[in-house]
Amino acid sequence: MGQAQLEQNIIQAIEKNKFCAMGTVENGKPKVRYMAIYNEGMSIHLATNRKTHKIEELRDNPNVCLLLGYELGGTKEVVEIEGTCEITKNAQLRQQVWNDDLRPWFAGPDDPNYVILDVTPTRIEYTAHGSDPQMWRP
Repeated sequence: MGQAQLEQNIIQAIEKNKFCAMGTVENGKPKVRYMAIYNEGMSIHLATNRKTHKIEELRDNPNVCLLLGYELGGTKEVVEIEGTCEITKNAQLRQQVWNDDLRPWFAGPDDPNYVILDVTPTRIEYTAHGSDPQMWRP
């Protein structure tokens, strides 16, 4: 499979799976939680509250791992994303990611506690159902 086709498969898998497991490092140990995932092509974003523990964890160590797919309601593809994460209050990105599903946690896209985690992938392993893993690197 060529790089362009692999990227398209990854993008489609992210778009079909609205949730991922996100791993960070806390006190030298892995910590994982479920989060909603948003993307524009290979640009990957997560929305969170600036007062959560993950913000402290990411300030100490920006390395993250995302795992999506294969769960109930998702696809049979598995996507493992390794990368670094930047905490941003970029107004344009906050507007772009905002949707009404976030209302239980935030007053709106201008809520001061609403921040975006901008993930820069360094390695993505994509496995289609019944296929061998394919590796993507920037």
